[in-house]
Amino acid sequence: MSELAPSILSADFMRLGEQLHTLEESGLKVLHVDVMDGVFVPSISFGMPVIKSIRTGCQMMFDVHLMIKEPARYIKEFVEAGADSITVHVEACSDIGETITVMKQYPVKRALSVNPGTDVNVLMPYLDQIDMVLVMGVEPGFGGQKLIPETLEKVKKLDQIRRENGYDYLIEFDGGVTRDNLCEIIQNGTDLAVAGTAVFRGNIRENVWDLQEVIAGAS
Repeated sequence: MSELAPSILSADFMRLGEQLHTLEESGLKVLHVDVMDGVFVPSISFGMPVIKSIRTGCQMMFDVHLMIKEPARYIKEFVEAGADSITVHVEACSDIGETITVMKQYPVKRALSVNPGTDVNVLMPYLDQIDMVLVMGVEPGFGGQKLIPETLEKVKKLDQIRRENGYDYLIEFDGGVTRDNLCEIIQNGTDLAVAGTAVFRGNIRENVWDLQEVIAGAS
């Protein structure tokens, strides 16, 4: 069954430890961690020290999404900070193959991401070397945006490609995920749905329960 991955970009950082505990108690297994450098995307979020800090008190899988230029420079540091999976943007890498080679040196799951304007065909040479593809449903860098409907066609195409070729990569979708569109997102082939505002705005436990109910019905 597909899973929900809350994005801590939408969390209340004054209560971050408490909110992470609530997510774990709700049965969630994956935490989406957005890292932004102010260069590849306009916003700046946080880096290794924050990840290392929350790693000590959280047992969830850390799905670290690097929205940074030339991410190969920092793979080692993010693994040491506690990343279980690292996603890099194809648009941010001058050499995608070399970036994957660097990731292969460390005990971390490898993932590639594509922005809304990037064709998934750019991923074809690498699909047998990665563990996951992250499809962006919005332009990266800001939370709370509305999903771009056309991006769901990429999920559908990636699902078709893996079935036809026997690939086992997961498909993750990030951006504009709400209770109202989650069913469609899952039914198009998404294995991991990233949600920020939909999880953290209001009662986290109730939000998680509602979203998981939608996933169960769609899977």
